[in-house]
Order: sequence, then structure tokens, then C-alpha cells
Amino acid sequence: MTDGTPTELTAPSAPPGRGPAVRPVPRPLGEIRAWPRSFAGRLTAPLPGVRAFARLVREGSAAVRPGSDGLRDVPRLPFAPGPLPPADPDTVAVTWAGHASWIVRVGGLTVLTDPVWSRRILGTPPRVTPVGVRWEDLPPVDAVVISHNHYDHLDASTLRRLPRATPLFVPAGLGRWFRRRRFTTVTELDWWESAELRGVRFDFVPAHHWSKRTLTDTCRSLWGGWVLGDHRRRVYFAGDTGYGHWFRRIADRHPGIDLALMPIGAYAPRWWLGDVHTDPEEAVRAFQDLGARVMAPMHWATFVLSSEPVMEPLTRLHAAWGAAGLPRDRLWDLAVGESRVLE
Repeated sequence: MTDGTPTELTAPSAPPGRGPAVRPVPRPLGEIRAWPRSFAGRLTAPLPGVRAFARLVREGSAAVRPGSDGLRDVPRLPFAPGPLPPADPDTVAVTWAGHASWIVRVGGLTVLTDPVWSRRILGTPPRVTPVGVRWEDLPPVDAVVISHNHYDHLDASTLRRLPRATPLFVPAGLGRWFRRRRFTTVTELDWWESAELRGVRFDFVPAHHWSKRTLTDTCRSLWGGWVLGDHRRRVYFAGDTGYGHWFRRIADRHPGIDLALMPIGAYAPRWWLGDVHTDPEEAVRAFQDLGARVMAPMHWATFVLSSEPVMEPLTRLHAAWGAAGLPRDRLWDLAVGESRVLE
């Protein structure tokens, strides 16, 4: 049990640089734990207050949706579904299903991240690109990771399609939501904690974000990202996050990340979303802080959640990548439905 103080402050300190890091002993799968009533003490920025909400009301739809010019490029959004690549225990392969939903093949497991296969989510228009992989074309799902409880990352309709014995890895405080839906192997983790499934580690790491699903549960569960892998390869799934100090801390504790799945969209206006969603330039900075080898962008081209033009995240990402002098082959700007295998 934690008291709201980040575990990171009391866990064994990570060594400087990119040397070997102290790794926590894995927690038991399906362990039922007690958690604090609120995780608001983990916020790295205040949540919007009355003035911000008043401004949101004054600006209306212009603050949360692009105008007609910004939607003009919807037909150009990248969509290229194809067969999933073969994967064996020595292969790391990823397929982008859209938004923050990935099929990650690592250590012989098939892992879904924040699976949202629904056509629409609460409070938003229908998705502007179809799901990149039909549900019936998925291989057997070995595990699911959830970053936090916002509706575009935790979709009840999609999760109902899973067998109830599917191992689920979720943030602290969110296990009850799944157990009420009769899932039997739900592992809740705090920041810097880990669990293991058939030789693959699931490490839960901090993010600059928050949680809320109803009018009364603000920050009642935690939020974060995941580092998945075995002793050979590691994939970092950022979930939802703003830019900040956590990326360097993650690099210290998890050196040698091979692939970083990073959010680049839903960032405008900055006065509303700047603390909790990286823009493309910040995503590149975060990738550099992580010291990862390859970056694949996500959290764009699927749902219209904010006011930037729909193609702008990719255009700005390409510009920021070039300005940083990073090799083009280290950027996997996949289309929805596209796969890539890590060599």
C-alpha cells in the first residue's frame, strides 16, 4: 500500500547515466491490494481550474475541434491495414491499430495496449480512420496493459470481447473496475513496480497525466506508461503524457529501450492540454531523454479530440525530427494498420 507519495521517492535509487539499473522484484499476478483513496499527490501540474473551464465555455467548439480547414485532410490520414507479421519468441513486432492501441509481439506474447476497437467513444465524433486490425484477425491475446482510465484508453465495449481469464496489467486503484466485470487475473501496479508473465516483464512507469472517468472519481486511480520486454528487447508504451522530468528517470531505470511508442496528437490548445499531452516537438525531446533506439508515433489520426488540424501532428513531427538531426530510419511513422518488426 502507498500513501500517495510516489514510490519512486522511496524505491532503491537508480544509478546515474545509462548503466545497469536496480529492477524491482516482480509482484504476484492477480494480487489484490489496498490503495490510498486518491492519487492527486502524484500530479505534476494542477488540473484546470474554474478560469480554464470558463475560457473553454467562451471559446466553444473552436477550443476542442479543428475548423473545416483542419478537417480537410481527413481523406489523407494514413491507413494501410495488412496481415500481422509472423512472430516467435525472438521477435519484437508492433502493429498500430489506431490511437493508443497496439498489438505488441514480444517474448512470444501478444500484448494489447489500451485496446479501443469501438467506432466512437464517449463525447467525441466517430473515429476518422477505421481500426487497423479486425478483432477476428487478432492472434490469441496473452495480456493487456492499460495506461489510465480515460475513455479513449479504457473502452468497456472492447474489453468485453476478451476472455475473462486474460491477464490484465493496470494502474493502482483500477483493479476494482475490472474485477466488477469478472476479470480474474488483474494485476495492479504502482509506479516503478513490475510483474512477469511467461518470461516477459511488465514495468509500470510514471507519466505526466491524470485520471477521471466519472464526476466523482478524479485521480482515484493512477496513470502511467509501460516498459514491456525480456532480457533481449524492451518496448516503452507511453500511454498519455505531457512532457517533463519522468522521461530521464525512466531512462535511468530502464536503459537501452529499443522502441518507444510516443503520443504526438491531441495537444491544442496548449493552455488547455499542454501539461498532459505532448506536442510533436516535445515527443521528440522525450524520445531523446529516454535514450531509445526507435520511435513510433501514436495518439493521432484516429479520434478528433482537440483543435489542431488532423495532419498537423505528423508534419510537425517530421520537422522536429529533422531539426534534431535524428536518423530517418529510427522514426517509424506507421499508417493505421501497418506493422514493423524490430531487427
